[in-house]
Amino acid sequence: MASFNKVILLGNLTRDPEVRYTPKGSAVADLGIAVNRQYTLENGEKREEVTFVDVTFWGRTAEVAGEYLKKGRPVFIEGRLQLDTWDDKQSGQKRSRLKVIGETMQMLGSRGGAGDTGDEGDRPTRSAKPAAPPKPPGPSEPDDDEIPF
Repeated sequence: MASFNKVILLGNLTRDPEVRYTPKGSAVADLGIAVNRQYTLENGEKREEVTFVDVTFWGRTAEVAGEYLKKGRPVFIEGRLQLDTWDDKQSGQKRSRLKVIGETMQMLGSRGGAGDTGDEGDRPTRSAKPAAPPKPPGPSEPDDDEIPF
């Protein structure tokens, strides 16, 4: 039987990413995002529903998330679902949690946009590339009437 496990999320960070390192040196970043859904009831009343999602990034993506993402910042995430299960030490009951393992991430919004904390001093600046010089005019394309066949 075929299977497919893909998640695409667009939301705002609910907290700053928490980055830690495994004993072998791999970076792991845990973060939370809020995804909003707006809908209208039959009577015309507008409602908004918020879903909170836990996301884990690994490797270089985890380091980038820890360096550039801040609470409130919009982010686009692609990943897969993973179910974690464990025994609760206090109650002895089985517990489980569904989370997203992030595979790619795209930061959204401008550096000075909504949700930004304004601490741009530690961010690298991007310089604009100069425009390419115009190409010299080449031979013009012949008209259909000029083609001899």
